[in-house]
Amino acid sequence: MPYAPPETPGRAARHRRAARHRRAVVATATLLPALLAACAGGASADDPTTAAAVTAELPTEIPAGTTLVVGDPTTQKAVEIAGDDLDSDLGFTIEWANLSGGPQTTEAFRAGALDVGAVADIPPIHAEWTGLDVKIVAAVYRENWQKNPIYEFGVAPGVDGVETLEDFKGHRVAYSPGQAQGVIVLRALKEAGLTQDDVTLVELPSNGDVYTTALAAGEVDIAPIGGVQIARYLDKYGSDGAHTVRHGLRDDPSHLYVPTSVTTDPAKAAALRAYVRLWAQAKLWVHDHPEEWKAGYYVADQGLSPADADYLVERAGTPDIPEDWTEHIAAHQKTVELLAEATGNDVLDAADLWDERFAPVLAQAAADYREKEAG
Repeated sequence: MPYAPPETPGRAARHRRAARHRRAVVATATLLPALLAACAGGASADDPTTAAAVTAELPTEIPAGTTLVVGDPTTQKAVEIAGDDLDSDLGFTIEWANLSGGPQTTEAFRAGALDVGAVADIPPIHAEWTGLDVKIVAAVYRENWQKNPIYEFGVAPGVDGVETLEDFKGHRVAYSPGQAQGVIVLRALKEAGLTQDDVTLVELPSNGDVYTTALAAGEVDIAPIGGVQIARYLDKYGSDGAHTVRHGLRDDPSHLYVPTSVTTDPAKAAALRAYVRLWAQAKLWVHDHPEEWKAGYYVADQGLSPADADYLVERAGTPDIPEDWTEHIAAHQKTVELLAEATGNDVLDAADLWDERFAPVLAQAAADYREKEAG
């Protein structure tokens, strides 16, 4: 999701701020890749003690002094902007880490420096392939995902005849392995009955405006672009023939994932249970308060123009917080298989990545929020 950018490497620092409106003390932590030594840790799924812990009923008692380090900048901002609209007095301390994206989050997990990360559906798969045992503990989607996709395929000026996915054949396509933008390329090719041999995949990082710049410069013919980059690209280059192609595929998963060791630690698991409730309600609050979100997050925090903020809110869709994850685990399995084929990794059982004990917690949180809002 096109929210806070990754932290610029530098010296790690933690910035404390006072608790507001009876909330627990919240610290802002800046965790940087240079300090995250690769020290593999966490519980193993093959350990009988671990296996029992991840299937036991979730604990609810949070001992005094419990802390969760959370890399979820968007929810952090939503909690700040919402104020008393959200009950964030959870009974433990949250240290907010200014981290986003799979690579940074997984690296922080390995260092034992992070408890919770906010990502799409790809990083948990790659974490398992690199030997890090993780669990998905929260999921939100878009009810109207067909109308409001995360990504569209930008087509470079001067590239004619590309109106459908089948037309990608013979063209240069920007590709970022291991990221959501890379997976949507693989999904699009599969949907069109094409293989990687039918196109030229050009590996480029998908951060910032790299893809739109590459399109404008003629370095690639097609690239998946998202968020406000779509509007900016068409505004700037549409008169030169640039356009976009919609893929018609689901690209809307948004997850929280954690090292499995977090779910097997009774204190942290209880705190995590409380945090995913806040996370779900924050998603609904953002949807219900677009003007506050545009002004407080997109404009004041992210530095976007009011027009860009309007564009993003209009395309955000309605949050869907399902109680039953069966359908989404099955879709995740297809993603695992697609990635395994593309990378040569073993096929994982996607169900092993999901801690389904949290699904009813999220659904109840959503129901409680809506009941409160209804008066």
